[in-house]
Amino acid sequence: MPFSRAIIYAVLPTTSLGPKVSFTGVEDPEAHLTAFHTQMMLIGGSDAVYCKMLMSTLSGATLEWFINLPDEHITSFDQFATLFGEQYLVNKAPTRLSYDVFDVKQYQGESMKDYLKKFAIQVVRLKPTDEAMIVHAFVEGMLPGPFSELLLRVYPRTFTKIQRRALAHIAADDRVTQKQGLVAPVRPQTTTRTPPMRVHEATTEKKGAEKPYERTPRGARTRRDHLPKHNFWVELKELIAIPNIAARLKVLGLLVSKFKRGGVN
Repeated sequence: MPFSRAIIYAVLPTTSLGPKVSFTGVEDPEAHLTAFHTQMMLIGGSDAVYCKMLMSTLSGATLEWFINLPDEHITSFDQFATLFGEQYLVNKAPTRLSYDVFDVKQYQGESMKDYLKKFAIQVVRLKPTDEAMIVHAFVEGMLPGPFSELLLRVYPRTFTKIQRRALAHIAADDRVTQKQGLVAPVRPQTTTRTPPMRVHEATTEKKGAEKPYERTPRGARTRRDHLPKHNFWVELKELIAIPNIAARLKVLGLLVSKFKRGGVN
């Protein structure tokens, strides 16, 4: 066994489940050690526990490499991690430079949300310190559009401000997209309503009389035309017997003439 006796006889915590990472021989050794340390911070333990836990993450050809090491060769975790890193140094990712953020581009059909997420991941990996360079790289990598024009008009100073404005732009686009998917309601058809009749109109109409607001058209028969015409036949001797017949006939003639002219009320 490559471990020293002190490591071999070290007792593991009973509540420990071990790290949930695995190394098969093709991964980056530094990335694996970083993930291992992150999970071991939650588990805790001594140096010997760290050695045994790192051994539990090895599989396949990597585990065979560990078994073939000389007996009691590993006495500490730092020594084990150094041997592990040197053995798989060829798998180490090339050193990234801060100006590699200019390699991040927004592809055709890629949403602003996906481009922002991709660019933010590269910023975390490359750890650039020049905010002006980060902002310039982000704007240069964008496709032409409303948001890129907005950034060019009001140029942000930090990547944090870009993220805030981009999230607001994404939320606005989502609302517009939802609005476009809605179906406009159909305008209801207007129905013509018959105006209600007044009480006196309904009564008059039932009796067959004219409505008070209707005018009599020209040439139509007036009320005077409907008046009955009377013929007076009186014997002469009856007229002579009437007292003051001459004065009365004169008054009657005046009334008849006025009636014909329409002057009688």
